[in-house]
Amino acid sequence: MCSLSRTALSLLDAQRKAVQEFNEIFGEAPALVVRAPGRVNLIGEHTDYNLGFSLPMAIGLSIWIAMRPRPDRRIWLQSTAFPDPADFSLDDIYPVQNWSNYVRGVAWALSESGYKLHGWEGVLASDLPVAAGLSSSAALEIGIARAFWALSRWDWDHIAMAQVCNHSDRQWLGIQAGILDQLISTVGRRGYAFLFDFKNLTYHPAPLPAGTAVAVLDTRVDRGLVDSEYNTRVAECARAAAYFGAESLREVPQQDFREKSGGLDEAARRRARHVITENARTLAAAECLQSGDAPGFGGLMTASHISLRDDYQVSCDELDWMVDFSLEQPGCYGARMTGGGFGGCAIALIDEQYAGAFSDQVAGRYRRQAGIEPLVYLCQPADGAEVLD
Repeated sequence: MCSLSRTALSLLDAQRKAVQEFNEIFGEAPALVVRAPGRVNLIGEHTDYNLGFSLPMAIGLSIWIAMRPRPDRRIWLQSTAFPDPADFSLDDIYPVQNWSNYVRGVAWALSESGYKLHGWEGVLASDLPVAAGLSSSAALEIGIARAFWALSRWDWDHIAMAQVCNHSDRQWLGIQAGILDQLISTVGRRGYAFLFDFKNLTYHPAPLPAGTAVAVLDTRVDRGLVDSEYNTRVAECARAAAYFGAESLREVPQQDFREKSGGLDEAARRRARHVITENARTLAAAECLQSGDAPGFGGLMTASHISLRDDYQVSCDELDWMVDFSLEQPGCYGARMTGGGFGGCAIALIDEQYAGAFSDQVAGRYRRQAGIEPLVYLCQPADGAEVLD
């Protein structure tokens, strides 16, 4: 669940908005409503495409699709955020330069993987901020996959569906991202983060410490994966892994890195150091969650931010300010940027007793420093994608 702090701007009730607009367009109630959540990654950033470890959780902010089946093989989906609908035939899927390319990409990837698809129509609404690092795009992809599943009822396999949507990212959209975002959007569970192992594609629940909440701090500085050197970071990591003769940086021990990294170019060496140490931090953080050690977990979060800022170089002034202001507040165990970087959101693990004062103080400090009104969400881990009849 996520709730807005007093400092946040009002958001739509996205489920109500989707259903209401569906009624207005089609003159009847939807047959089904699909929900797919966004996520925050507590620790383990830029490790998924390096076959390492991450510790994300699904959040209550979600995309919602009110829908009904069609008798033909056409998809028609109106977004409440954009004027032009996604409108295409499942027998003639081609890329376009607008939001509906995500819808088309998932349909294409499902077809490529042999899934039987039926036509449908509906309305999409979201309370996930776009380009904030909360994975609105992966939530959209999983939501679209879940909508197709709702009419076809093939076996829903969390990993297989995440892989299909990630295939769309890579082959349809040209974003060389890992599978973290899609996987947590489907496997999420109320009360739990999940330790992901991307080499073996396994996942294990880890409870958030009692009496804590995750504050999501939206800098409202937009970010874009393709335009923000994301693919460059992927290539730098691959170059570093090849230097060590490894399949991925997951395979490189910290001692080997310390002893043998001198021959790497500076950019690849920094990226590798972040990934290798981040994997170690993530495993330690999972142990902290299992034992309820909030201070220990918070310290690892903060160390992760420093590494992302200095070695992976994907932070920015606004993210650094959010983290610094968070760490100054009573009841804050730790803070870091989350997501791909270059803007978007920071997160902090906080004592619930301090939540109101924390939100007000951090938002005020950031507003004065950046001249931007931030958004603050107080979140608990939420369930993954679902269909509501």
